[in-house]
Amino acid sequence: MTHIKETLKKNSREIFPTTKRANKKITKPTFKPTDEERALVEQMSSVGIPQESICLVIRNGIDDKTLRKHFRRELDTAAIRANAAVAGALYKSALEGSTQAAIWWTKTRMKWSEKQESEHSGNAVWTIQNIYEA
Repeated sequence: MTHIKETLKKNSREIFPTTKRANKKITKPTFKPTDEERALVEQMSSVGIPQESICLVIRNGIDDKTLRKHFRRELDTAAIRANAAVAGALYKSALEGSTQAAIWWTKTRMKWSEKQESEHSGNAVWTIQNIYEA
């Protein structure tokens, strides 16, 4: 019986030879983002597109973990860069004479506000009883 098993093993090795590669796991190629992909992720993230949606347009779709792993800097800094660009444009506009930009700047950045004060003369205290007696 053992002779038959040994013969079968020997014959199967000849028919289906094993190599060292056959024992290795098959893995996906390493993801390497391109400069164009980095720019696209930064642009999309800067305008508030959700990460799940960004994943769909990179190549033929990538996993959200892959997005966060390889585009961490773009995801973390895109909104900051966009806010800085808009604030810079607003600042420049205010300096060039835009009244709206100057008003917005003073209200939000300088904490200025428009206060309306009213002065009353005479007896301004009214009660419900006074109104019905008239």
